[in-house]
Amino acid sequence: MKKALLLINGAPPKEPINVGKYDAIYCTDGAYEKALKIGLKPDVVVGDFDSISNVELPEVEVLHRPDQDFTDFDKCLQELEIRGFTSIDVFGATGLEHDHFLGNLTTASHFKDKMRISFHDDYSVFFFSPKVLKLNAVKNRMISLYPFPHAESVESKGLFYPLGGMDLDILGRVGTRNHAQDDEVEISFKKGEMIIFVSKYLKK
Repeated sequence: MKKALLLINGAPPKEPINVGKYDAIYCTDGAYEKALKIGLKPDVVVGDFDSISNVELPEVEVLHRPDQDFTDFDKCLQELEIRGFTSIDVFGATGLEHDHFLGNLTTASHFKDKMRISFHDDYSVFFFSPKVLKLNAVKNRMISLYPFPHAESVESKGLFYPLGGMDLDILGRVGTRNHAQDDEVEISFKKGEMIIFVSKYLKK
């Protein structure tokens, strides 16, 4: 399984990233300077290069993709799929413009059946859930279940507030601010899409 780190142009992480577990580091053109500031050395920079002027970047593969029908995040995921990457850790998806954040979720939804995409920020890890999910070593962590836009017959085991087959909907009931009372949590649903947020910090 080929795994990539992808930095996009939101708020960069404050904590160091263990880059040793990745086969490659990608970033959008707008995130290139942010990558350097936090000590990352991208292997590949992708985008339309409207955010940085110098496309002759030393020791970096530059992929100029001027198509305005796709965001730079979308272009990165397209390239990662072509190159056979199946696991992507995305940093910089949150923290600035909220419309970009929502757009990033929609973009990721187009690739969720082709690769495993996990978003990381300073507070949580979040991802599109498979229909059956098992989380380990999560006791006392905040866990939120967010329908995108709906999820039917949601079941859970190991959460403080169990979901006994209920339906979740973005315009109705959502499953935010739950937490794990066991080390292992199981979540399942029959139809729809759902994003799972797992806090990096223990519940006080």
